[in-house]
Amino acid sequence: MGKGGMSHGETKDGSEVNMAAWLVGINNLKIQPFELPPLGPYDVRVQMKAVGICGSDVHYLKTMRCADFVVEEPMVIGHECAGIIQEVGSEVKTLVAGDRVALEPGISCWRCNQCKEGRYNLCPEMKFFATPPVHGSLANQVVHPADLCFKLPDNVSLEEGAMCEPLSVGVHACRRANIGPETNVLILGAGPIGLVTMLAARAFGAPRIVITDVDDYRLSVAKKLGADDIVKVSTNMQDVAQEVEQIQKAMGDGVEVSFDCAGFNKTMSTALSATRSGGKVCLVGMGHNEMTVPLTPAAAREVDVIGIFRYKNTWPLCLEFLRSGKIDVKPLITHRFGFSQKEVEEAFETSARGSTAIKVMFNL
Repeated sequence: MGKGGMSHGETKDGSEVNMAAWLVGINNLKIQPFELPPLGPYDVRVQMKAVGICGSDVHYLKTMRCADFVVEEPMVIGHECAGIIQEVGSEVKTLVAGDRVALEPGISCWRCNQCKEGRYNLCPEMKFFATPPVHGSLANQVVHPADLCFKLPDNVSLEEGAMCEPLSVGVHACRRANIGPETNVLILGAGPIGLVTMLAARAFGAPRIVITDVDDYRLSVAKKLGADDIVKVSTNMQDVAQEVEQIQKAMGDGVEVSFDCAGFNKTMSTALSATRSGGKVCLVGMGHNEMTVPLTPAAAREVDVIGIFRYKNTWPLCLEFLRSGKIDVKPLITHRFGFSQKEVEEAFETSARGSTAIKVMFNL
């Protein structure tokens, strides 16, 4: 499954050279040629226009691994993307050259039991942009299956289209947790995923949302984006009981569902303690591969613990939320960069630094 780009030079026959941002080592990204694969009958060739940086991209850059996925040879980075169709395969009937599309980055096998049961996000053969050994989409052009390219409504920008990928995580989490108009929601972590989960929960009808974080700036962003209340917390496990009291006071009623969008021992312990009896805790973030948390007291109160992995069938709903104005992701895009060697390096440094950076976006 190849991806590639254009614009950084020409071959001897005058055709333009595909270029992509390759991860070649720890803290080492290089823009280098990347050959496009042949266009299959059900594929499209897409000129990339907007690509966002995800936390997993930064993990790969800093450590050459993310969870159990290890980069063992040079890999093209990036998976949050949108662009313009340049060419369609012979059997593609739903898209034409010139269409603006958002790309779902995972190609499942459609043959295994998970795929047959509709849970294709759990496919063991999943080929996902920028998950080793599969190359990503930070390139001038990519080839991708047409059925994973979703046409953008006229009033939705290409940057918003690229934001469908992180937003899909929040939408999938809300579906898994059955968020609705009677669901008071607690969100732990006001990073990009916590914020999109908050926006999704509101779109699903959650009447009251409280969000926690250790960072004042991110809490202020959450408040501007519509959080009903914010609670600043610490990284100290001994503060859990006191912070749970603050959270419950801020909620003013029981917490029906908690989303742990950080994934640490402390955040999960807080979620389990703060959620009312009979409620749900959804683990979204993966800060730790393994956790030690107070499951027994939560089990005695019949608190359900559910997990999510990526998403399934979310792009149409994400695009409808964006089209209708139910969700506005534009304020999350805090930094923009072009596609040069210097800007690629600066963009990843900005994203890794955090601070006031929420979503860093490439405009190609």
